[in-house]
This record gives sequence, C-alpha cells and structure tokens, in this order.
Amino acid sequence: MSSFLTTAPLPRVPLVPQSILKDHGVSCIIDSRFRAAARLLQHLWLRDNGIPMGHHVRRDGEGDVVIPLESLLSAEAARAGRNFISPAVHTFVRRELIMREEGACFDEERLFGNALSSMPMCFNVFAPLAMDLELATATFRSLLPNFVKQVHSIRFETAPSRERDRADPRFLQDGSAFDLAAEVTDLDGDRATVFIEVKYSETMEGPAARLRERYLIAAREVELYNDPDSFVLRSVACEQFFREHALSQLAVNAGLTPRAMFVVIAPRLNRRVQAAIRIYANELIPEEELDYDRVRFQAITLETVIDAVRQAGAVDLAKTLWGRYCDFERIFHLAMAETVGDQSPDRNNAAAPPPSSPKRSRRRNEVEASHA
Repeated sequence: MSSFLTTAPLPRVPLVPQSILKDHGVSCIIDSRFRAAARLLQHLWLRDNGIPMGHHVRRDGEGDVVIPLESLLSAEAARAGRNFISPAVHTFVRRELIMREEGACFDEERLFGNALSSMPMCFNVFAPLAMDLELATATFRSLLPNFVKQVHSIRFETAPSRERDRADPRFLQDGSAFDLAAEVTDLDGDRATVFIEVKYSETMEGPAARLRERYLIAAREVELYNDPDSFVLRSVACEQFFREHALSQLAVNAGLTPRAMFVVIAPRLNRRVQAAIRIYANELIPEEELDYDRVRFQAITLETVIDAVRQAGAVDLAKTLWGRYCDFERIFHLAMAETVGDQSPDRNNAAAPPPSSPKRSRRRNEVEASHA
C-alpha cells in the first residue's frame, strides 16, 4: 500500500486504460475518470480481502440481464457484512438500521453490497469514531480547531426534525437529511452541531430534488447567500449543498442547536465534486460578514480526514481507510505497468472476465449511478 505519509500527492487521478478495467471486470463506459479509478480500487480491495464479488441484474421486457461488475459484493458476502472494514462496524450499522430515525432512508442494497458507494464509506470512516468518542474528539479538533472542543455523539442519516415529521414546516418539507451529525461542545463551551455530507465517486450530475417554493423562501430566510435567487443554488451540481446548508441554518433558527457548521467531505482527486464545492462557496456571503449564529460552510478532503484519524492515534484504522479509499498510487502503478507492457502482480492475479453475449456487452456499458 502506498503511504499517505511519505508519498508526494498525485496531481490528479490516474487515467486507467480500458484494457485494465476489462481485465478486472470493472469496465463501465459511463464512469467518470475518478469513478473508473475508484471502482478499480474497490475491486482490488475486495479481491485482496478474499471477498466474493457479484453482478448487477438489469430487468427489461426481454428478461433479466446479468452484468458482471466486480465492484459489487456477492449476495452472500453482502449479507455477511463484508462491505465494512470490521465486524464491529458491521454490528454498528445493523444497530443503526434497527434504531433509525423516523423517516430515515437507507438503500440497503448499496449499503451492504456496493463497495463503491459513499454510504458504506461514511460508516467505515465515522462509525469507529462514534464508538470511540475520545478518538472522535481528537479527530474533530484537528479538522475544525476553531469550532470543536469535544464530541459527545455522532448520528447517521439524521434530520433536525428527527423526533417529528420530516415534513415539519419549519424546515424544507422534503425529507432532506444529513449523512451524519456530530453533537459537540464548541470553544466557548456552548452546545453545537457539525452537520456533514459525504461524497466519494459522485459525478454531481443528479438526480436533483424537485424545485419547491419552500426552497425559494428558505434561501432568503437563512441569510447565507449573496443572491438568494441565484440559479446556481438550484443547479444540479449545487442544489444538495444548498438544501443541507439551509437546513443546518433552519435548525439553528428553530432553536434545536445554538450553533452549527455544515461540512462537505470528498476526495481531493474527485474534481467534479471539488468544482461543485468551489462554485457553491462562491455563492455564500463572506464568512467575516456573517452574524455569529450563521452556519459556516467548510469543505474538507477525505484524505485530510483520514490523516486526522492517524494524528489522533488510530494509525491502523487510518492505514485501512487509506488503502481502501485513497490509495490511487496503486492504480497509477497498475496503469504504468500496462503502459510499458509489464505484467504487474495485480494484473497477474486478475480473474478472466466472464464470457458474455453481445447483448450483455452492450448492457454492461449502461450500468448507471444507482450502483455507484
């Protein structure tokens, strides 16, 4: 595994040759450059850990079409919780599903069976912190040194109106929720909340939430934007950031938390997400002009989060997370070996792609973001 402590960071994600993607059973023509590399990295992680891989079933009028896609887990491996980095995290996830908030939505097929999805990644990164609040406190202090003094709890798939109807008129009335929220004490000793959205391989191409009149009203109500009527806030790339940031501020306005911060976490090399973050940030009133109780926005790279976990003392956890989600040096060397005609260990260990009919080959290239 490449060391995130000693290796100079890659300037961009490697462009993986189609031959490598096909050899490893992860060729998907609609993948972005980042998603293709990330899908291959997940396949290698599954293979390294002896986890049986699965397939995607596409249903149409002519019958089911089975599409091998080796970034997915087999049904048996998914049921056994092999998508998670430890049995403890798997147990934590099962408990969260049983004790989920009213109205909380989990796509269990993606959560348990899709290695590329950001949903299991969210649990793999943050469930160990939720189970160890000292580790969580040290990590969040490193990430948000001007805001967090102590972490008291971490909730997953959570909304401000979690004890009430998610259509509460004080909020957005659309069921919007955060991937997680950390209840903290801030540097002034006051209670506060860090609301978090996590991205991994997303391309920021939707689908977007249906535009509601409530969004237009909330954009003015929260007093966060240079132009509350800006079309950018409703764009496919930015509308989720708008909804969740506005929801954070509405939670403060409703008195559910005295202060809050809204944080987006995504890989440094996922340029589509990073571009959307920059575009959204340009719509915000400068931080120095905001009132004390306005919710600040901050973007943090996934790499920074993992390094903060390392600095907090959980070195083995950080290495595990890095190897699974951020070790694109490995992909780079695999691509380099292909370019010079070498036979790398990863290539020698690759399983031969299963035979497929012409119809399967055509369908295979149509696997969509529902399995991202």
